[in-house]
Amino acid sequence: MTVNESVSSFSRRGFVMTSLISGLTLATTRVEAQVIHTDSAGLMAGETKIPVSDGALPAYVARPDGVGPFPIVVVIEEIFGVHDYIKDVCRRLAKRGYLAVAPELYARLADLSTMTDAQLIMRNVILKAPDATVLSDLSTTIDWAIAHQGDAARIGTIGFCRGGRDAWLFAETEHRLRAAVAFYGPVAGPTSAIQPRNPIDMATELNCPLLGLYGGKDPSIAKHDVLTAEARAKAAGKTVEIVYFPDAGHGFHADYRPSYNRADAEAAWARAIAWLQHYGVG
Repeated sequence: MTVNESVSSFSRRGFVMTSLISGLTLATTRVEAQVIHTDSAGLMAGETKIPVSDGALPAYVARPDGVGPFPIVVVIEEIFGVHDYIKDVCRRLAKRGYLAVAPELYARLADLSTMTDAQLIMRNVILKAPDATVLSDLSTTIDWAIAHQGDAARIGTIGFCRGGRDAWLFAETEHRLRAAVAFYGPVAGPTSAIQPRNPIDMATELNCPLLGLYGGKDPSIAKHDVLTAEARAKAAGKTVEIVYFPDAGHGFHADYRPSYNRADAEAAWARAIAWLQHYGVG
């Protein structure tokens, strides 16, 4: 069944994307043979809208077809938008009993469905998204989920790639989270007026246990930075576990990309689910 929410009372002014990407992103090589498809049998799943102060964010939500409240997982996209891979992640979580929702965080800035160059997406979209707005949208997504059969006492988040960075930041700023999982999320990098702090700078401020899942062959994220963030958090009494998969590169969970590593993806996913459940999101 499709989930639809009326947004007639909200202006779309300023929103470039008013619906989600259909299919997979055009911005990376696809390997169709390995793409995982999780069906929606027994689920309520589809596109919805999340009201925010300046309009309505397109989002994808999946939950069991039944009466909640269901534990909530906010799924945070890569740089490529809420496309079929992210939607499938939501359905995988819903099959396990979660209400999983993925907001399109870059809807104000560009139509990611038409963009084919990852470097341009990073430069012209991702680096122009204020962290304060992203974090506000993620918190509003929690509000929306609670109002739509989500359990306010069982809330977690999972982020991928840039979304892994956002999962760190979300866990460092949102007090309602009980657990967070970051798939290969960068913790350090250039700052700016609209992205003033990195996860490594705020590691002592974590509000919930965080699991970081990283590839040992990922050249884009310095292991030293990740371990430094972990050490700072632990020194402040926070719960953090960093797991490296020696044979995995960046994007090893993304089944539509050449970087996909099935064995490590499955192992990492099992750890992610166990982490959520162990810390009360399940």
